[in-house]
Amino acid sequence: MPVRHFLTLNDLSLEELDALLDHASKLKRSLRAGEVRDSLKNRVLAMIFEKSSTRTRVSFEAGMTQLGGAALFLSPRDTQLGRGEPIEDSGRVISSMADAVMIRTFDHQTVTRFASVSKAPVINALTDDYHPCQLLADMQTYREHRGNIKGATVTWVGDGNNMCNSYINAAQQFDFQLRIACPPGYEPRADLLAEAGDRVQVIYDPMEAARGSNLLVTDVWASMGQEDEQAARARTFASYQVNPALMGVAAKGALFMHCLPAHRGEEISHDMLEHPGSVVWEEAENRLHAQKALLEFLILGRLD
Repeated sequence: MPVRHFLTLNDLSLEELDALLDHASKLKRSLRAGEVRDSLKNRVLAMIFEKSSTRTRVSFEAGMTQLGGAALFLSPRDTQLGRGEPIEDSGRVISSMADAVMIRTFDHQTVTRFASVSKAPVINALTDDYHPCQLLADMQTYREHRGNIKGATVTWVGDGNNMCNSYINAAQQFDFQLRIACPPGYEPRADLLAEAGDRVQVIYDPMEAARGSNLLVTDVWASMGQEDEQAARARTFASYQVNPALMGVAAKGALFMHCLPAHRGEEISHDMLEHPGSVVWEEAENRLHAQKALLEFLILGRLD
């Protein structure tokens, strides 16, 4: 059987994604019931971090431990990756010693080049272009609170960044309408918009974009590597804050998500994480459960 990778949501079919999310919720219930699971006993996940992380590292490392396996933390400071070894050389060696490889980095080409030579499944744990693991957690969270997201309206508020790109993928895979509210000049990639067709709309007025929406989602205004743009972006995005007023024009029972870390007083108001529609903390926890399901699927080739 050929090696399967998870570099974007498009690497899995809708049927596989649905099964994976169902399994994630099953694993969540199992963990809370105190059941012990050793499905990945003696399996090893290599975790390559070129970008800092809290939720990604904790969720993958804890997930492997809870499934009976082990996780190795690798950073450029501690490996030859930081001394100029070609990514393909590292890929061949690391994948020959690990059962799966998780990479969190800047350039998306790093994960695609690694995957092109890898003997083990490769997971994109965030690049500048995509963040598919977060979308698994987001879709699981919506499903647990509101059921199937098919036919729903989702509004993305903020920069057309990697999270926005993955929401475009999700709109096509899960069959929902996506509205993107961003300042002119901060739209997501044109090729992704063209591919999505009428599944996705760019609406520059956040109030108009949020009206009647079932889910509002945002992210920080300046991502990692854009810190020098923080002040300028804060001025440009000032009217794109998610707050109770914006939630007030959304559909009744609308949910709010944020991938974290959050900057209170910037992309969200100070009270937004405690808003009745906020499911942010469950969304964060679901990184653990969704990724455990993903690890079983990629390493074992099945979900049971």
